[in-house]
Amino acid sequence: MIRARERSMLKVCVFGAGAIGGYIAGHLARAGQCEVSVVARGQTLDAIREHGLRVITPSEDFTVRVKAVEDARELGVQDYVFVTLKTHQVGEALDQIRSLMDSTTVLLPPTTGIPYYFFRDRQIAALDPGARQWHAMPPAQVLGCVYWIGAHTVAPGVVSQDGAKAGCPVGELDGQHSERVGRLSELLGASGITAKVNDNIRAAIWVKFVNSLCWNPMAMLTQGTLGEMRDAAGVVPVVRTMMHEADTLAKAMGLDIGPDPDKRIALTLSAPHHKMSMLQDLEAGHPLELEPLQRSLIAVRELTDMRTPTLDTVLALARLRETTALNNPRTRELHS
Repeated sequence: MIRARERSMLKVCVFGAGAIGGYIAGHLARAGQCEVSVVARGQTLDAIREHGLRVITPSEDFTVRVKAVEDARELGVQDYVFVTLKTHQVGEALDQIRSLMDSTTVLLPPTTGIPYYFFRDRQIAALDPGARQWHAMPPAQVLGCVYWIGAHTVAPGVVSQDGAKAGCPVGELDGQHSERVGRLSELLGASGITAKVNDNIRAAIWVKFVNSLCWNPMAMLTQGTLGEMRDAAGVVPVVRTMMHEADTLAKAMGLDIGPDPDKRIALTLSAPHHKMSMLQDLEAGHPLELEPLQRSLIAVRELTDMRTPTLDTVLALARLRETTALNNPRTRELHS
């Protein structure tokens, strides 16, 4: 049975208005084919309410008005909810996310690390302690989505795309081409965001996880853009070794991941001016997402009983870099 609200315009909420959330919300709102809202806070919330949401791409610069709230409970039930928060922010937002849902709401949780729903009917305690996300955002209501969108926040309410290409494949965890995934793909495509339906979205999530697992710690350690890391002797070979270690884990789990590391490296380096998100957070004094990446790696490694020496070394150095940054007086001033 079609719900009454489905006969009118679809409702889409973007929970988190940072670089990725702002990019998606801005495009959807401009297209005007769905009712878009964002959940934001602080200066970002104030800026969107006063000036609108501004999106800058290599080919255009536009500003749109979009409904912005601090408390999701003001919005009511949604058809689709993009959870574009940092991984460590999701736990405290679960009650608000639940207020946006009924039994048919479609959720798109973060995929920075290995998400709680990755193994579908198998809960992994290390990925979701206490199964809080599993119960709040049931896997049956989840679509996988991978954000291949290099972007950064220029100012509150202003996001800029890095590189010429941007897209976010979406897919059902079981590979089916369902009505709900097809409808979302069309909605995003009409807004200007390439969002092909991927019948192996778990492999796409793995590739994105490994990309973040390898490039983000290296960016923290080198403090370089992708182009600077590309041009520095010895950096890309280390990244390649890290990717091969991670992909060996995937193969041990029977996951067919597709493109080899060299093709994925070339794609990443096609945005040479982009700073990886974790370096952006490090420079801004924001909390980092190293812990969920490392937790995901440990969880998968325990499932396969395999070693990842290069990844372990780079992550240990990156964790130390995080610690020294937090102990820096300037960083403490940014946090205060």
